[in-house]
Amino acid sequence: MTGAATPDPISLQSASADQTVALAAAIAGLLRPGDVVLLVGDLGAGKTTFVKGLARAMGVTETVTSPTFTLVRSYATDMSSSSSLCRSSGVRTLVHADLFRLDRLREVVDLAIGEMLEDDAVALVEWGDVAVPVLGREALFLTLELGESPDERLVSIETPGSWSSRRRELLELTRPWH
Repeated sequence: MTGAATPDPISLQSASADQTVALAAAIAGLLRPGDVVLLVGDLGAGKTTFVKGLARAMGVTETVTSPTFTLVRSYATDMSSSSSLCRSSGVRTLVHADLFRLDRLREVVDLAIGEMLEDDAVALVEWGDVAVPVLGREALFLTLELGESPDERLVSIETPGSWSSRRRELLELTRPWH
């Protein structure tokens, strides 16, 4: 995904699932309606854990599970909570997609994730490398990899397009994981 105009990836380290959840919560505060976060990593690398942490931070009260077989799930955020990140950002819906079972770009297009973003939503897309040609130009791109210990995760974040203007704030919010 890295392009000529894209700054170097931000490299982070999480020592536990709880830290991955906290990292996601930190990033949640930067999301705006229409944002897409593409998540890439091997099975068990923490993609769904990341989504759960981000969803919780955005006030999602439903249980978040990987939509491997349904492909896409939508969750209402809690706009009514005075502490909700969504109140200030205007995000009303979290769209969670899992593209693991998709082989062709046409299948990604048919899911119409871009259209779901029109209603004050953000999208988190697991196995998001499949969607780069459709959703990747402006997407925040996270790669999660297994570390040396069983709970350690190495996280790389690419900030193309509109994310370049939020990069400094992203660096500050993720400082505990540097």
